[in-house]
Amino acid sequence: MTDKKRLFSIFLVVFIDLLGFSIILPLLPFYAETFGASATLVGLLVAIYAAGQMISAPLLGRLSDRYGRRPFLIVSILGGAISFFILGFASNLTMLFIARLVAGLTAGNISVAQAYITDITDAKNRSRGLGLIGAAFGLGFIIGPALGGILSQWGYSIPAFLAAGIATINLIVVIAWLPESLTEERKKEISLQKKPPISINSLLTTLKKPVIGPLLHTRVFYGFAFALFQSIFALYGEYRFGLNAQNIGYILTYIGILSVITQGFLVGKISDRFPDQKIIFVSTTLIAFSFLGWAFAPSLVFLLIILLPIAMSAGILNTIINSALTKAVPPVEFGGILGLSASLESATRVIAPTLGGFLLERFGTSAPGLLAGIILLWLSTYVFRFISSPKMITSINPVKV
Repeated sequence: MTDKKRLFSIFLVVFIDLLGFSIILPLLPFYAETFGASATLVGLLVAIYAAGQMISAPLLGRLSDRYGRRPFLIVSILGGAISFFILGFASNLTMLFIARLVAGLTAGNISVAQAYITDITDAKNRSRGLGLIGAAFGLGFIIGPALGGILSQWGYSIPAFLAAGIATINLIVVIAWLPESLTEERKKEISLQKKPPISINSLLTTLKKPVIGPLLHTRVFYGFAFALFQSIFALYGEYRFGLNAQNIGYILTYIGILSVITQGFLVGKISDRFPDQKIIFVSTTLIAFSFLGWAFAPSLVFLLIILLPIAMSAGILNTIINSALTKAVPPVEFGGILGLSASLESATRVIAPTLGGFLLERFGTSAPGLLAGIILLWLSTYVFRFISSPKMITSINPVKV
């Protein structure tokens, strides 16, 4: 199978996966509320998924570096399917929490898929290749939330069972169609390199490295601010503008369209013209001011307008950070570094949803966006400090320099 066909195959796998995920995501707050959950408990429901992913993502990434990407994609997708079935049969809030924990503990498929892309692209084309993951993500969010919102008219279990069916189809696609990206020749090449140990301590020491550390720090603070936005958005829309599950689904579809345009078409062109550091700095600054606009959105029309720079900046920033990370490590660490990046982002989503729910309940709908904007304004100054580092430039822009 040619690289283009493998790119299409992994694009399809991620699209199907995100389609199932996005059917459920905007409905979870409303589903939880049927069992008497408060905004803070809804935040905890989001957080428990992130806690599971924080543990699983780096482990699955490291293991995929050693044994191949395909087996761990299968494990992850199977876990997602099981979690959706539990969600569909849920009769109380405890079952919702169990379902989300199972999903989180097996949620390493996106980072493994990113490692798959990294295996079959070079440094010059990596941002463009990783942009396909974001485009698949966005395409799933075009269809999934709207579909979930429509089906929610007949109960929240119906979208959950549909998501379970979609995950099962995805499992079959991977088993029957997706080839392994780590060929025997590539595995032999990697086996000759020094392998980093699979342990939490070894992963955390990566944060101290001079090139990778600043990129991961950027990932952490950006991830925290974005999690405040993402996890509380449905409740924000309900409390501020009186939106229901269907309305939220349509807005997320709109965000999905913006994400597909950004990551499917713009990321590659932008990364060809500008170094990664400048892209990260500009994106961070733009999304900071956009979050402040979101915090004080006076109308639904203004909200839809401010979501444009948020969706585009977030899509670019996610892709470029991951691309830069893979340029700074040897091939034997691709899965591990992407898994660590996902784990750190998940760690922020353990805290941010609960904090966001508390801020919304205690201080009003503007509070989560205000905090997110302040955090990213500080982050933009941090990014600016390391943007001109010669070592950073030569490490993650070998083609452009």
